[in-house]
Amino acid sequence: MKYIKSLVFLFLMAIVAIPSFAQTPAAKEQREGMKTASERAQESAKIFNEMMSKPDSAIPANLLDKSKAIIIFPGAVQAALGIGGRGGRGIVSRRTANGWSEPAFFKMGGGSFGAQIGVQKVDYVLLVMNDGGLNGLLEDEFEIGGEVGAAAGPLGRSAAASTNATLDAEILSYSKSKGLYAGVALKGVKIYPDNELNNEVYKMDAKTILSDSQGKSVKSMPKEVQIVPMTLAKQSLVKK
Repeated sequence: MKYIKSLVFLFLMAIVAIPSFAQTPAAKEQREGMKTASERAQESAKIFNEMMSKPDSAIPANLLDKSKAIIIFPGAVQAALGIGGRGGRGIVSRRTANGWSEPAFFKMGGGSFGAQIGVQKVDYVLLVMNDGGLNGLLEDEFEIGGEVGAAAGPLGRSAAASTNATLDAEILSYSKSKGLYAGVALKGVKIYPDNELNNEVYKMDAKTILSDSQGKSVKSMPKEVQIVPMTLAKQSLVKK
């Protein structure tokens, strides 16, 4: 009888434990997603702060304040041996009525041809300047220099931004390589959502995140990503 009671007890304990075991993979995936999101948010905020901290490399305030969204790809890999390519993972934050949105996670990739060799890491900061560029972000994939027009962004807080190329561009692009900042004319680079991570962190895709023109308050965002809108808010005006 005692043996039977022990078996019944173990059976009941096993039944109670089943839900927790069943949830373990999902919970582990969520934790890993949050860790990845936190690391990417921290890196993106760091790159943006570094660029804006030096007057000779800062994005002009008048352009930053007119931007509708900001794209940051920290440590994108640029490699070439005759045929080159770029690849990276970053974030996109949209200007909303309540400040900057929670960062949606994106990937980038693209190729190039010509006399080139080498491998290096490049930090990219892109300003989305109008509705055309913003609409591109809401697509499953868009190509800079293809579907979306781009121009090299001027550097320095006092840099003039009066050329037609700059005013008409849907995206202004900047980069940092080997400690040097520069405006860079990106062409053939495709940007597309990292919705696997977006769904792990937000339970929604990038299009849904960036379609919310009202936006959430920073406090209502996951704490792992709050550094991005807070950093952008310190460097730019928030139009309400």
